Amino acid sequence: MFKQIGSWFLDLTETLVIGLSIFLVVYLFFMQPHQVNGQSMVPNLDDGDYLLTDKVSYRVGDPKRGDIVVFEAPQAANCPTGTGCDFIKRVIGVPGEEVEVRAHGVFINGQKLNETYLPDTLTTEAGAYTNGKVVKLQEDEYMVFGDNRSYSSDSRAWGPISKSEIIGKAFFRYWPPTNMGRIYSATYDSN
Repeated sequence: MFKQIGSWFLDLTETLVIGLSIFLVVYLFFMQPHQVNGQSMVPNLDDGDYLLTDKVSYRVGDPKRGDIVVFEAPQAANCPTGTGCDFIKRVIGVPGEEVEVRAHGVFINGQKLNETYLPDTLTTEAGAYTNGKVVKLQEDEYMVFGDNRSYSSDSRAWGPISKSEIIGKAFFRYWPPTNMGRIYSATYDSN
């Protein structure tokens, strides 16, 4: 009897160790869960949504305009120290482009960006970093904005982020179940 219990316990332990090992490899190298905290991505992502982040895509490719990315909050965002503060925003400008916020909109290389994923009533105002200037993105720099522009701390306030700060691309919402599904990158008419 003790031999059967010992065998069962050993099998259970092996299963748990293998399962935990697989989970850790997936979590550290392939994908990671994140929770949306706040209103900055409304109406496309809501406070409390849970997402899976693809950590592989940007190791072999670059972020594209319209991608929703998760990244380490910049120091200028004033997140509390030691909280592991990550932000979720949409890529608006990519390396080599000139980004300007004026006339209640976003302009890329002088052309207004048509953001069909935003409500028609929403306007984009400049922040402390973008107020009255054209931002020329250097190699490896990205401008990221929240979709809910009035309630988003983003590149308009603290400037561009580097690719090395990006954790990954949000690709799947798994909670709440009523909104479960793939997260698509935005597409644009031009640019």
